[in-house]
Amino acid sequence: MALDRTELNSLGFAKPPAQTRVVVAMSGGVDSSVVAAQLAEEGYDVVGVTLQLYDHGAALAKKGACCAGRDIHDARRVAEEMGFPHYVLDYENTFREAVIDEFADAYLAGATPVPCIRCNERVKFKDLLATARDLEADCMATGHYIQRRNGPSGAELHSAADPVRDQSYFLFSTTRDQLEFLRFPLGHLQSKAETRALAARYNLPVADKPDSQDICFVPNGNYAAVIEKLRPGAAEPGEIVDMDGRVLGSHRGVIHYTIGQRRGLGIGGLADPLYVVRLDPDLRRVVVGPKEALSTRTIPVREINWLGDEPFETRAEWHVAVKVRSTRPPRSAIIRPLGPTEAEVELIAPEEGVSPGQACVFYDPDSSRIFGGGWIWKGR
Repeated sequence: MALDRTELNSLGFAKPPAQTRVVVAMSGGVDSSVVAAQLAEEGYDVVGVTLQLYDHGAALAKKGACCAGRDIHDARRVAEEMGFPHYVLDYENTFREAVIDEFADAYLAGATPVPCIRCNERVKFKDLLATARDLEADCMATGHYIQRRNGPSGAELHSAADPVRDQSYFLFSTTRDQLEFLRFPLGHLQSKAETRALAARYNLPVADKPDSQDICFVPNGNYAAVIEKLRPGAAEPGEIVDMDGRVLGSHRGVIHYTIGQRRGLGIGGLADPLYVVRLDPDLRRVVVGPKEALSTRTIPVREINWLGDEPFETRAEWHVAVKVRSTRPPRSAIIRPLGPTEAEVELIAPEEGVSPGQACVFYDPDSSRIFGGGWIWKGR
């Protein structure tokens, strides 16, 4: 039976699924595999694409990492069993230049980067999305836990139904144009258990595959080892000082420390616990202080991607909720635009351990909508 031209299919197009081409970004994990299998079962013209992001024989790759050799094999198996074409694209150079190099340089500058956001922004939702358009796809689907909804001003970004799996923090830089082309079929699910149940229903070989953890190119979460490999000689020793500049000890490289760190400082014997409150890579200094010194209320933010209905600079203030870490809940804040892509964010209640290099993501306090976000920096 032909689809009524006024009736939309599950991806939002007024044509039958068989006439709707969708490129599915397949990482080889259970989430993207379920998306591909579900769309194939619904009769869509599915094309699976997996990115090879780094040399799988190199020390950077780790077992079980996203886009590692095993994952490419798993994605290919899912495509074969579900009967749709699958392609592997070599994005190794792009990934290194757009993601890995910046990750290393940011750490050397004393920041705490989030490379997964840059990967989505500069590789998956840029180059891969362009490839999907070249393949004459109507849209591109991913396994991210986030929701896309049509609003009066166009496509809107909304948090996932499952707050535990919500990935909105990592997708704040998705532009309006990209959002019009993207689809997130898992965003409405209430739990990961539902996804695994679907994988079992489709008899997928990855149904019981564990979730990938940490950053894909950082083995065992050892950031410093990766930085030293990428930038030999980067871990130069220096001093640990208090907020008045008094030397309390020595360290083996600023790259081994992050804002808010308490353990592993090697300066025991003091009356009160001390935390890393600032990193000074130019002087090779780790600055420590009491816990209250970590509290921050004013955050400089730049490279803002604004997804609100009104232009960003039309208001002097935006009252929103913000996340400054992926693991923290949104907190009430006021955004004061300083330009089209720069602002000062005032937190109503202070946060501890706000670090340059992290994202500050904007949320509607009265709904599940995301208004975009920007990058925290040191300020002027």
